Amino acid sequence: MDSIPANRRFWNQISSAYQHAHDPQIGAAPRLWGTYAIPDEHLHALGDVTGKRVLELGCGAGQWSRALAAEGATVVGLDLSEAQLAAAARAMGTARYPLVQGAAEHLPFAADSFDLVFCDYGGLSWAPPHLAVPQAARVLRRGGRLVFNVASPWFEACYDEAAGRVTTTLQQDYFGLDTVDEDQGAVSYQLTYGEWVRILRGAGLVIDDLIEPRPEPATANGYNRTDPPDWAHRWPAELLWVTHKP
Repeated sequence: MDSIPANRRFWNQISSAYQHAHDPQIGAAPRLWGTYAIPDEHLHALGDVTGKRVLELGCGAGQWSRALAAEGATVVGLDLSEAQLAAAARAMGTARYPLVQGAAEHLPFAADSFDLVFCDYGGLSWAPPHLAVPQAARVLRRGGRLVFNVASPWFEACYDEAAGRVTTTLQQDYFGLDTVDEDQGAVSYQLTYGEWVRILRGAGLVIDDLIEPRPEPATANGYNRTDPPDWAHRWPAELLWVTHKP
């Protein structure tokens, strides 16, 4: 399934509204993971990036890339959407970094180019993982790390489409998760735990950690309605994978 054209159109169309709604949260402070904006200093997923060559897969308006460039990383921001890249260019601070239009499943970079490839949702949510993960592994140097945050299959399996919220009731078959209709023909991708393990190991990566970010009970989800409000404190809403290339 080639989701690139539809996903590109989708993000070009919604970029302005998305950034208006979410940039105040995403850009409020550096290194905030996921829909609950949990600081990386609590999760210890990225570590020190000073002097590292870093690729962000699906950089959006560059909130993460901007922060890591300011910390001394040599960052490249990649995104499928021209509108998202234009937003990143407008928001770029004094620490300049290149922006590249491209798809996570067809990375336009040479092998062994980066010390760190990462995304917070981004490319590994919006590109077929069985294609995107091997591409990420290819462009990593030996010892380089792939770190990425995606929605948990628990979250998708409990999402009530009609009500537009996550519930405590299973709504979809766990083993039926694959693609998620995001409107206008666009799709995101959802895997089971086992599928993620097989794809990561198949790409030659070593899994160092699987962090399930857990917000405090009163923490609001900035993107989705949840019932009960402390849903993600009780069940995993996201998966933060930490891997490396041996």
